[in-house]
Amino acid sequence: MRHWLLKTEPLLFSFDDLLAAPRRTTGWGGVRNYQARNLLRDALKKGDRALIYHSNGDPPHVAGEAEVVREGYPDPSQFDPGDDHFDPKSPPDAPRWFQVDVRALRKLPKPVPLPLIRATRALEKMALIQRGQRLSVQEVSPAEYQVILALAKQ
Repeated sequence: MRHWLLKTEPLLFSFDDLLAAPRRTTGWGGVRNYQARNLLRDALKKGDRALIYHSNGDPPHVAGEAEVVREGYPDPSQFDPGDDHFDPKSPPDAPRWFQVDVRALRKLPKPVPLPLIRATRALEKMALIQRGQRLSVQEVSPAEYQVILALAKQ
């Protein structure tokens, strides 16, 4: 099992929205970055765990924990002209963009804010806080994952 951090903008889709989704599950799509796409297509596997991060929170924070329940498949939004994520250069027979399905496991007892993550020595190498790191899908080490869960209990 691998661990991930998945970014979302809470005004567009929050962890509470994931909890309210049917079966607490949704397609994690709309990603339009090739490096993140490759991770969604090839690296995230069923059973992997993910921290759901509210990138535009006040402050930005980890809000909950989810599990990958379906591995990478073509993101349907790329084919829908009415969707903000429509890509006219992505044909159905050779899709460009992929998504996974995630299921909410639990809301964290307390959000883990970005300033606390930055101030925690055990997280100093976490991709989230590295200069220039803006990917919406990031791998998290098992140790970092456990530190985040522990910080949510303090």
